[in-house]
Amino acid sequence: MSEQQLAERDREMIPTRLLWAMLALVVVCFGVAAMASLTDRPLEAMPPTLPVVQEREIRIFAEMSGAARVEDSSGSVIADLDPTKGGFIAGVGRVLVRERGKLGLDPTLPIRLIQYSDGRLALRDDHTPWRAELRGFGQTNEAAFYSLLSN
Repeated sequence: MSEQQLAERDREMIPTRLLWAMLALVVVCFGVAAMASLTDRPLEAMPPTLPVVQEREIRIFAEMSGAARVEDSSGSVIADLDPTKGGFIAGVGRVLVRERGKLGLDPTLPIRLIQYSDGRLALRDDHTPWRAELRGFGQTNEAAFYSLLSN
């Protein structure tokens, strides 16, 4: 093939109409997101509010290695996890530090670990808007936090 034929072929690999359609889709998505943000539209896909079966205030002290120490509200150690066991809990701890740092808050403030009547576990930070539904992170990670309720 000649150089001109190759250039023509390359121009035809992604049709111009498809590129315009993709651009239109991106613009529409950004428009919808901007409108929802500017109008303070409430969140839609939130889990149902159910009765709380068990709740515990915990403090998570995380290290970059994946190790984590978890204390209850009185300062008693619930779990002292090495890097092979504390990875997810340490990750949550680092997220809390970041979220609280944005607001200039003490990163060692307690967070609520909540078990609802349907068995679902959630973390609620009363000091920031941050929250997490632990079911979405898989059974193993959710089980790591279940163990903190029973200790």
